[in-house]
Amino acid sequence: MEGDDVDMDAAETNESELDDMKKRLKEMEDEAAALLEMQAKVEKEMGSVQDPSASTAASQANREEVDSRSVFVGNVDYLCTPEEVQQHFQACGTINRVTIRSDKYGQPKGYAYVEFLESVAVQEALLLNESELHGRQLKVTVKRTNLPGMKQFRARRPSPYMGFPPRGAPMPPYLFSPYGYGKVLRYRMPMRYSPYG
Repeated sequence: MEGDDVDMDAAETNESELDDMKKRLKEMEDEAAALLEMQAKVEKEMGSVQDPSASTAASQANREEVDSRSVFVGNVDYLCTPEEVQQHFQACGTINRVTIRSDKYGQPKGYAYVEFLESVAVQEALLLNESELHGRQLKVTVKRTNLPGMKQFRARRPSPYMGFPPRGAPMPPYLFSPYGYGKVLRYRMPMRYSPYG
């Protein structure tokens, strides 16, 4: 009889654990459904269900409009701050943003972009070409718009570690087999004999 009591207690605890697990599962399913509903609502409000090509065209047009109000400033001193660049171009018009580009180590690259609120200020800023800031002559030009997919091709330089022949070494001519596909015959340089042995 004592064994029957133990089995009944174990069955009751298993059923209560099972009920708890079912309740937790139901709560998780309700929470997941609420999250999906909130996500759909946010996407609808944000209008993210637009055509992707239309959004890229709109962003490209927006980028071109911003670039028409911006200038490129070259030869900027490495110790120059965005506030100093802003003060230098303040007379041209209202400045929206000054960006000094830096490399992956946080060191400035030596050029900046100045974005104005109105396009008329760009013509005023171009008059500051060859003006001095921190003892350096600035190069001010209109900012160009980067076109996607128009990356400049730069040929790789041969590396002496990658198996290219050293500079100045004669390249042996390649001779092809007269029998079609097969082993490629190469011209071998004659052996030089040394008087030492």
